[in-house]
Amino acid sequence: MTDQPKHQQETSYIVRQREIMYAAAVEAERRPLLFSGLWFHDDVRNNFYYASYLFAAAVDDNLELPFSREDAKRKAEAVLLETVRLQNRMPGTPLYGHWPLGLSPAPQEAAPHELPVEIMGSLMVWFCKRYSARFSAGLRVAFHTAIGHIYRSGFFRKQVAEFGHHEAKYTAAKLIFGQLFEDEELREDGRHSLEITLAHIRAKGMPEYGSLPWFWHWVQAFTCAWELEEDSSVREMLGGMLDFLWAERSQWYLQGAWAGAHSRGWPHDVPADGNVLHDYVQFGDFALPAEMPRTEYAGFLYYEAPEEVRSTALNRQLPVEVCKKTEKVVAGSPERQPALHSYAYICKDYAAGGMWERVEEFDNEQLRWAFSLPVPAAEGVNRLYFFHPGQGYQPGDPRHQSPYMEVLYHRNTVLSLFPVPEGADTAIVGVLPLGEWIRQPKALLGYAGNVYFAVYVSQDYELLERSSYLEVTSKNMPGGVVVEALSTDQAAELGIYGLEEFAAAAMKRAPEFTEGEGLSAAYTAWSGNERLQLSIDNKHTGILSQINGKPVLFEHYNV
Repeated sequence: MTDQPKHQQETSYIVRQREIMYAAAVEAERRPLLFSGLWFHDDVRNNFYYASYLFAAAVDDNLELPFSREDAKRKAEAVLLETVRLQNRMPGTPLYGHWPLGLSPAPQEAAPHELPVEIMGSLMVWFCKRYSARFSAGLRVAFHTAIGHIYRSGFFRKQVAEFGHHEAKYTAAKLIFGQLFEDEELREDGRHSLEITLAHIRAKGMPEYGSLPWFWHWVQAFTCAWELEEDSSVREMLGGMLDFLWAERSQWYLQGAWAGAHSRGWPHDVPADGNVLHDYVQFGDFALPAEMPRTEYAGFLYYEAPEEVRSTALNRQLPVEVCKKTEKVVAGSPERQPALHSYAYICKDYAAGGMWERVEEFDNEQLRWAFSLPVPAAEGVNRLYFFHPGQGYQPGDPRHQSPYMEVLYHRNTVLSLFPVPEGADTAIVGVLPLGEWIRQPKALLGYAGNVYFAVYVSQDYELLERSSYLEVTSKNMPGGVVVEALSTDQAAELGIYGLEEFAAAAMKRAPEFTEGEGLSAAYTAWSGNERLQLSIDNKHTGILSQINGKPVLFEHYNV
């Protein structure tokens, strides 16, 4: 892909965007409308996204559609009109210019919410500019009226404090609405916000490491602003922002998978990578999935990542280690927050890694570590990980971890200890991808997606078959888990050519777990025959992570 001439790359991305447009339009056309005249009552934005794709497909003569263009256009316009009319258009009222988020049970009675307009407002400006010539007169008036209310609401007139996805969307909106309404003061605020945000993330790292789908809101908001921007100097700065974002994405990319730790993840991102449309358009090294849990505007917006960024993402023939440092910002806290350290080992068949530190995140949605398979390689879930359930956890939704875990990452191996205190639930939960698995009393040896996995558990476990993954439950913690992965190529270098051979060899290498004066796990990894040790004292305050007797240090971690 990276060796293609630029015009061929552009043609390829257009083809991929039309695939998304076609799939979304077909889904929208076949889906019956609810009594409200909308398709969705869960999130108002879904009506806007699907209606946008249906309208765009209906007026695109290059698409062959299995339905009437005129009927599809009328349906799309009707949904767009119903959606736009849900805006609060009463000046002086709370959340003036905003839309409700959830619409049940009666959309017309749903209270406005602060979130939808953050991204939808900017996208409406883009869609109106691109397609308003094909709008009916009524829809054109409705869009222009709604955009005027958005501008007068001033929702984006906030200062940058935490450098998160909300402020990223405010910054893009300042530039978009400032230009549209010739508000130079707002434009200057937008330029300043963009400048300090870009300077901060270049110096301190992305504060929302692996935060999905919010990372994609950064990408969408700034791509939308870049496509609309008329000032060359501001457009260049927006290009710098998008270059940084795609460079960040490329570091953790493996054929649609997001390797390593996540600060937040919804059910369509954990336990499996499902929100992959922006990756699909940019990189195109996997097939468009049948399920599209977040369509958003991946089929419309596009900024071509730099060639070296695309090469980083697409060339995984040689294993790499990614060692990144991030400084998180907490608004209102005068104290400098401790640095966070992310690690990933990425090769062509899998990735392993995570965050060394535990972090309190909104909704407690941090995924501390995982092994990831490429999206095309796995049937069902493409991750393997373990955690101790915490606040917000529900059976069947393997997210929301507790603070009770310590880790050691080294290439293709992860050691984790679970110092669960007395009085807490003693069970840990694990997720295994579907494949072939050999069960041993305290180990699971498996093969999935061209990768062998050796999973060692210090306590007995139970296995439950979920629809898209295997769930492991191991009780009676404190204890630990050690996981090592080998691709078939890596195994062949060791003289291993099948799962039975792998399992037999792996059982001879079982780690040593000890309890008593604290917890510890020691393991000799296949990779380099290196000795790994992780220990925690009885008070769970002293943590020792060693590789070949030397402590793990973070001097080489950088932004």
